[in-house]
Amino acid sequence: MTIAESTEISLSEAVGQEPDTAGAPDECAELLPQTRRALLHRLAVGQAEGRAPSMTGAVVRGGRAVWTGARGSVEGEVPHGDVQYRIGSLTKTFVAVLVLRLRDEGLLRLSDPVGAHLADTPVPDATIAQLLSHSAGLAAEPRGPWWERTAGELRPEPADLFDERPQRHPAGRRHHYSNVGYALLGALVERLRGGVPWGEVLRREVLAPLGMSRTTLSPERPYANGWAVHPWADALLPEPAADTGLMGPAGQLWSTLQDLCRWAAFLLRGDGRVLGTASLAELRTPAVPPENGAWDAGYGLGVQLLRREGRLLVGHHGSMPGFLAALWADVEEDVAAVVLTNCTSGPAAGAVATDLTGIVIAHEPRISEPWRPLPGPLDPELLALTGPWYWGANPHALRLRAERGLELTPLSGAGRASRFRAEKDGTWTGLDGYYAGETLRVGRDRDGAVSHLDLGTFVFTREPYEPSAPVPGGVDPDGWRV
Repeated sequence: MTIAESTEISLSEAVGQEPDTAGAPDECAELLPQTRRALLHRLAVGQAEGRAPSMTGAVVRGGRAVWTGARGSVEGEVPHGDVQYRIGSLTKTFVAVLVLRLRDEGLLRLSDPVGAHLADTPVPDATIAQLLSHSAGLAAEPRGPWWERTAGELRPEPADLFDERPQRHPAGRRHHYSNVGYALLGALVERLRGGVPWGEVLRREVLAPLGMSRTTLSPERPYANGWAVHPWADALLPEPAADTGLMGPAGQLWSTLQDLCRWAAFLLRGDGRVLGTASLAELRTPAVPPENGAWDAGYGLGVQLLRREGRLLVGHHGSMPGFLAALWADVEEDVAAVVLTNCTSGPAAGAVATDLTGIVIAHEPRISEPWRPLPGPLDPELLALTGPWYWGANPHALRLRAERGLELTPLSGAGRASRFRAEKDGTWTGLDGYYAGETLRVGRDRDGAVSHLDLGTFVFTREPYEPSAPVPGGVDPDGWRV
């Protein structure tokens, strides 16, 4: 194999169109030369130290690719942004989006047992949410030979995926990664879409709207061949690329840098044609406690979660024989990175991807959006709710946000903060923190004037322990002492 020189792929190759920065903020322009060199250096080190036949990488910011690079070769040429690689468990992020689309359409609830929708399932009581978050306690792998290297025909029915002990742990108690669980989710999608294969559902409902025409179940040229690298010699061995059949939803997909840049932009910013912003945020919310007791890694609904240097990253690793992949996104910084390589083991694709995001953030931190006033006219009664409120003696500030939303923030440095979504009945629902899902109501006196806020039974008053407000337990009639 002739190893080609490394290169930076042009942005037009990476995103399928010419870069257009006219009228865009500076942060959407191409990266500075020193940043690009640092990114290419990290990719080159990852490829060389991992002894990968090829490695490609990309950074997405502001909804578009701002840098792509490649190192090594595919069939003697530096791989470009349209070369397919197998992406392994990144497939699970796509399947999770399909399931949440079904939920949003009212065809299922995440709390439903999978047996309510799939007959003859060996684990009928496992809920859909547990399958999505790998907390159903299911076996990690299907029975039979190594499924990633054998034909799916060996397991033609869902029952063929399980041995005599389908659950290894009690459901809902811990995170236990299960490829089999995602096979069931793929079957669930097919069942609720009238028997249409999950791959066709994915193409129609997700890939086509996002312009991801090069993400497929089977490889389509140009694509990279998968290799194993000898541990003690610089020699290669071809890896098989089997159609895994029912196990496909766990890791079958092939994709390109170009397509995965679009997928990263979707995970960062969403797209109403595919999934609403609330459901996308739900996808990124931790669903089960971390295994080691320290919150440095977790799992949402179909996405992995990492904490690196105080930043929260969402995405997924992927591996199949001959391939490794990683996609990590920092939603707060609006930056993501993708890394693809055609090697079974060795390259630290995930570490390279997280480092690429870190390099961009360190060299060129995100420029904040300009402050703008809320669109008017403002509701004077809503505006009158803002300002200081007290839970007991603890001061809080209530601020008005877009779309009649509210934000409660403790002013003393200790307390519970939360954002609230306005409801049609005049209440608000907590979106995060301790008050997520709880109801905020405005309390009024006999004359209709605002007297207090009721937040999940906690009473907030305009003054500390205001005697005229309905403080639970009452207020001592002698008042404050000195």
